[in-house]
Amino acid sequence: MTSKLRILQIQNNFNVNESDLAEQIIKGLDGDRFDITTAFLKKKPREGDQLSAAHRSVYFDFSSKQLKGMQRYLALYRLYRFCKDNAFDVVICHRFKPTHLFLLLNRFLSFRLCVSVTHGLGDFDRRYRQKAVNRLIQKNWRFVGVSEAVKNDLVKHCNSLNDQNTLVINNAIDIKRAHAVQHTREKAREMLSIDHQRFVFGTIGRLVPVKGHKYLIDAARLLKDKYPDMQVVIIGGGRLDQTLQKQIDEHQLNDVVKLVGWKDNALQYVRAFDVFALPSLSEGMPISLLEAMSGALPTIGSDIPSIRPVIEKVGQLAMPEDAEALAQAMEKYLQMTPEAITHSGKEHLAYLQANHAIEDYRRQYRQLIEQV
Repeated sequence: MTSKLRILQIQNNFNVNESDLAEQIIKGLDGDRFDITTAFLKKKPREGDQLSAAHRSVYFDFSSKQLKGMQRYLALYRLYRFCKDNAFDVVICHRFKPTHLFLLLNRFLSFRLCVSVTHGLGDFDRRYRQKAVNRLIQKNWRFVGVSEAVKNDLVKHCNSLNDQNTLVINNAIDIKRAHAVQHTREKAREMLSIDHQRFVFGTIGRLVPVKGHKYLIDAARLLKDKYPDMQVVIIGGGRLDQTLQKQIDEHQLNDVVKLVGWKDNALQYVRAFDVFALPSLSEGMPISLLEAMSGALPTIGSDIPSIRPVIEKVGQLAMPEDAEALAQAMEKYLQMTPEAITHSGKEHLAYLQANHAIEDYRRQYRQLIEQV
C-alpha cells in the first residue's frame, strides 16, 4: 500500500475567512492520498472562529517580534523540530514571510517539493527579498503567481526565477458557494439602505490609495447632473475613510456617493449593484472582481495587466488614475437598456465559469503536488 503524501500548508496569520483559496487547495486533495496539516505563524482561533478543513491545524502563535532579528532563530528552531518530527513531503507557503523561513529551513530538511504562492504585485520589490530568493532557492522550489501579471512580476524581480520554476495558477472562486450566500437584489439593497430605483455602481475593497476610490468619486461628480438617478456605493474600511468622506462633502456628493463601511463577507451584497467598478492602480488578481462576476454583474476595471485579461472581452476598461475615462466607461452602461445590462452580466458569468472555476484551481494545485 502506498503511503500518503504528507502536506504542510503554512500561512502568516490565522484567518480562515480571508484565506479561502488556501482552503480550496486542501479541498482539492483527496484524503485517501494526502495527509494535510495547515499551520499559522501568528494568531490563533477564538471561540466561534471558522477552522481549517485540513486534517490537523497548528497555531504557533508567534508575535511579530519573534519573527524578526535574532529572535527569529528561536522560531526557526521550533519550525525545524516540528517539520523534522512530522516528515513532511511537501510544504506550501503563502506570501513572503513563510516563504523566507522555509527557504532557510529547506537547507536542513528533506522536502520533496516546496511551493511559494505570491498573491500580489510588488511583493518582491524590496531588494532584500530578491536577494533571499536568489541566494536560498533550490531545485525543489516552485513559485506560483495568482495571475500572469504576478508571475511576470516575480520573474522580473528575481533573476533565479524563470518559466521552469515559476508558473501561473489563476485565482478562482467557488461559484456555487458564492451563489448560495448572495442575497437577492432587493434584500441586499434593503440591508445596505440603497434606494431600489437608483442605478448603482458598486465596489468592494480596502479604503487605501492603491484602490483608486477617489477617481471613482470624481467620475461620479462628472456624471451626477446628467444622470441624477445614478449612485456610487463603496463597501470597505481603511485609513482613507475620512479623506474620501471629505472629498464627498466638498463636492456635495452625499446623495450620489455612499460609503457604507466595512462589511463581513461582503460577497453577500454584490447583487445590490447594477455594475461593479474596480478603479485600482495595482492588483494581483482581485477576488472582489471574480465575486462580482459570479453575481452576473457587468464590470468596469482599470486597464492594468492583472485586470485587463479578465474583463477585456466582456466589460469596460478605463485607464487608471483617469476620472474622465472612468466616467466614459460608466456612461456606456448608463445608456444601455435593462435588457442589455442583464445580457452583459450573463456574459461575465459565463466567462468566469469558463476561466476561473474553482475545480480548475484545485486540479492545477493537485497536479503540481503530484509531481513528487
